[in-house]
Amino acid sequence: MTWRIGIDIGGTFTDVAMVEEATGRIGIAKVLTTPKDFGQGVIDGLRRGIADNAIEPSSVALLSHATTVVTNALLEHKGAKCGFINTRGFRDLLELRRSSRGDLYDLFQDPPPVLVPRRYRYEITERIDAQGAVVTPLAEDELPALIAAIRDAGLQTIGVSFLFSFLNDSHERAVGEALRKALPGVGVFLSCEVLPEIREFERASTTAVCAYVGPLMASYLERLSQATRTLGLPPLHVMGSSGGVLDIQECLRMPAMVVESGPAAGVIAAAQAGRQLDRPNLLSFDMGGTTAKASVILNHEVVVTADYEVGGAANARRWLQGTGHPIRVPVIDLAEVSSGGGSIAWVDPGGSLKVGPHSAGADPGPAAYGGGGTRPTVTDADVVLGWLDREALLGGGLTIDLAAAERALAEVAGPLGMSVQDAAARVNSVVNANMAQALRIVSVERGHDPREFSLIAFGGAGPVHAVALAEELAIPEVIVPPAPGAFSALGLVATDLKRDYARTLYADLGSVGASRVAEAFAAMETAGAAMLADANVPAERRVLRRLADVRYRRQAYELTLPVEDGPVTRTTLDRLAADFHEKHKQTYGHANPAEAVQLVNLRLSAIGRLPDLALAQMADPARARVRRREVWFPSTGFAPADVHWREGLVPGTRVAGPAIVEALDSTTVVPPGWVAAVDPQGYLVLTRTGG
Repeated sequence: MTWRIGIDIGGTFTDVAMVEEATGRIGIAKVLTTPKDFGQGVIDGLRRGIADNAIEPSSVALLSHATTVVTNALLEHKGAKCGFINTRGFRDLLELRRSSRGDLYDLFQDPPPVLVPRRYRYEITERIDAQGAVVTPLAEDELPALIAAIRDAGLQTIGVSFLFSFLNDSHERAVGEALRKALPGVGVFLSCEVLPEIREFERASTTAVCAYVGPLMASYLERLSQATRTLGLPPLHVMGSSGGVLDIQECLRMPAMVVESGPAAGVIAAAQAGRQLDRPNLLSFDMGGTTAKASVILNHEVVVTADYEVGGAANARRWLQGTGHPIRVPVIDLAEVSSGGGSIAWVDPGGSLKVGPHSAGADPGPAAYGGGGTRPTVTDADVVLGWLDREALLGGGLTIDLAAAERALAEVAGPLGMSVQDAAARVNSVVNANMAQALRIVSVERGHDPREFSLIAFGGAGPVHAVALAEELAIPEVIVPPAPGAFSALGLVATDLKRDYARTLYADLGSVGASRVAEAFAAMETAGAAMLADANVPAERRVLRRLADVRYRRQAYELTLPVEDGPVTRTTLDRLAADFHEKHKQTYGHANPAEAVQLVNLRLSAIGRLPDLALAQMADPARARVRRREVWFPSTGFAPADVHWREGLVPGTRVAGPAIVEALDSTTVVPPGWVAAVDPQGYLVLTRTGG
């Protein structure tokens, strides 16, 4: 038997998912996250999962990990002591930023703190022009003083970003070579290696992020790799932000590529489920302990964007510009809100009920978990309403304290002048409204009608709230996959090896020579093929996927479109222009075929395909059990509802609401007017009664 293992660290729980390749059989281990040392929770979960499923370490073919180290370092400002070198006259580039603001009318808002203090930002005389020609030669005589300043400052890393180095990188590479030779203990990140793309601020910011988090990432992965080696497991891989895993060396060359590691894994798993169920268009909904994330899957493909900011304020929504540090790397297009099971409910000075952005996290956790938490959370409301078991979760492994949950909710019930039960219902209404907004962003605001999609819900709390969100957006079908509480961890074992490359080619699409485009793609394809060969990916499983960033002339931002395979000809480029007009109309509601189309960046995804997995929930009729409890629904108030154990539901079983379907890792709520059917692979498919 050959197994794949995925590890996902969440705000409350660390999930370890194990899948047997031949049968698709799933094993799950769920342990509390250890915020003081994330690696400890990972090792605890691995040991438990291997023991519970009697897995021989030598039979593990893939070990993948989704890490939050990069995001946490940026949010908590706990990165490396790093420096930065700019073209002379551009020392304050990182501080000047763009003019984007998170709140246009807040005159007192502060931008995110600069990752590199001004005393560690240096200049050197050199200049490349906008055509890539040398205007001012590199002043190599300034290098010794620069190296001495870096050494005296005790910097751990240094980033280098010169103007137009994406067109001519000779100056950057000369400085990088000198720094690496003179300062072997200092990490050096060059923008021409990290991001050879147009837009000086985004390129500099991405390079600075890599320098800031690089040492922390290296230390964390080395400790974790050492621990997994002692367990006899294979080399560790890390999930990238665009979907697909990277080996550790690739990860350390470009730390920014794993900034949204965890959320990416869940969307990849959702896309895999869509292929398995023949559902090409899905809205992915992942609700965990701290946040809820939504994404869209079109024609079985995840949607990727290169415009992303990280490390903004805790209450900043990730789709707002100007709230964090821009990174220009491919990231799965997600909308994220601070609404999770641990999100804290509170009443503002005006008497309005709010939920989030602060979370009880894993320590102390929701009051109902009995870990010392006293603030009211979404989980506490779910327990009071009967949506979650009032006695125990995790198959009896986590005792629930109903009285503590009621005491916590009294904190908001009093100021609102209502009962604890009514306050719990209001908490759920507020958090559902927050999460519906995230789903609207990835559907309606992207030009998609949610009524034409199925909603796939996962995360520990996702299936609890999924149908309420489907009703809000008129989504006709809700899918709850096997092991929904550890579904992101399953995405880690259902994905491929992947690395993304980019290069600026700034030209009018109608006049650029096809040979120039072909040469640029060929250079990236050579690098991608070498990476896949180094990773020992068989030739028949290597895929090189071309894309291009395109826009109308005088526009400031681009749309990314696929470029067809085969030789690049004038027909290829004309087809790309036609596809752009169509995509522009779908996204913005209008197009102008008479307008000149401009090519900005060429992109390449190098993919090493792993054998496909067919995930399956193994039901055991002997474990079937039904009991009843009082559960609250908006249409009925508190009423008796059947409670089923999911592992006992065989394919073909239909459960009509009102009902609850419980499992080790998550709970699915089936309201009145809905029915849940178990399909042949063990997926729960919820539809409206008679629909």
